[in-house]
Amino acid sequence: MPSVNSILMASATALFTTASAHMIMATPTPFGKSTLNNSPLVEDGSDFPCKQRSGVYDAEGASNTMPIGVNQTLSFTGSAVHGGGSCQLSLTTDKAPSKNTQWQVIHAIEGGCPANTAGNLPDDPNGDGASKFQFSIPEGINPGDYVLAWTWFNKIGNREMYMNCAPVTVTGGAKKRDVEPAVEKRATSFPGMFIANIPTTDCETVDSTDLKFPDPGTSVELAGSSPLTPPTGPKCAAAVAGSGTSGGSAAPSAAASGASSPVASAAASSPAASSPAAASSPAASAAASAPAVASAPAAASAAPVASSAPASSGTSSSGSTGGLTGACSTEGEWNCIGGSSFQQCASGQWSVVQPMATGTTCTSGQSTTLNMSAAALPKHKRGVRFSKAHLKRRHEILGASF
Repeated sequence: MPSVNSILMASATALFTTASAHMIMATPTPFGKSTLNNSPLVEDGSDFPCKQRSGVYDAEGASNTMPIGVNQTLSFTGSAVHGGGSCQLSLTTDKAPSKNTQWQVIHAIEGGCPANTAGNLPDDPNGDGASKFQFSIPEGINPGDYVLAWTWFNKIGNREMYMNCAPVTVTGGAKKRDVEPAVEKRATSFPGMFIANIPTTDCETVDSTDLKFPDPGTSVELAGSSPLTPPTGPKCAAAVAGSGTSGGSAAPSAAASGASSPVASAAASSPAASSPAAASSPAASAAASAPAVASAPAAASAAPVASSAPASSGTSSSGSTGGLTGACSTEGEWNCIGGSSFQQCASGQWSVVQPMATGTTCTSGQSTTLNMSAAALPKHKRGVRFSKAHLKRRHEILGASF
């Protein structure tokens, strides 16, 4: 019969092996590979962003050049994929991102990231068996130097947030044969990075389910096979509204350095061309940032639209803005008011009412997802053209009447 010590030693070895096989972003090549470990961000968020450490932004030869619109590969090293989860890819112009840095999400993977599996892959800290994903730098991003962040919220296990960062140089578009086929023109504003589990008391992802991002943006990939669940917590609504708070923030507050936003300006002469474009509502990614792109339709959500859920049975009442106040019973439920504003049930209470982004609307009523679409644009009447013969006859008629 094995001794207690041998059992404890075996358990510790198994635990260490699993921890040593956590995931690291393999491509794009991350910063500071010699000092980068595969653990999640610490629970209090003190090493956010990019796993702060000595040498965190040392390139160590890392160089990732990405032409706009050309497919790039997101791949991983490790095997502890924790049943998958949901991931985001974000950009910032800050060369050494800090807690105040504003991030812009360019691609979201809901479910099945970094792998669509029931548990972990066969243990191998150097394994490459996780899924590989394709993404591209969208139109609306200016050429230049950026920091790219991969963030991951695991499906099973402790409620954690993983984050690796990489240097990226964005260049102009490539030849047509190299470019990913475009279904429709992308919006030129992007949602802020979603933050949760640092700490879990602010905003927490739900265990054993894939995360449904409050605002994934227009480039969304569904890679999982299980239902998606929104996060819960008193500050999760801020993750949508972009309040700039710590846990659950859609985007940290605008960079103190005043670095320009990765979002390209629609008009070079605009006085706001270099100001960061913060995500101010759950549909910020669907709203055009300038009239030049106002006619572009918002990208259709890849997920099926959920039918309206029954009204919450809590003791809520209608406020002066048309929103609900007081207690609510369905955690994470959304309430769209008149198509122009929204709120969420968080920690048993209805949040304050937030306006939808300009150019977007939501489906009125309560549901498990906030169903958004581009607001209908006014139709312009076409001018009527008359033939020369018609004008000549009209002139003759009018001349005869005088």
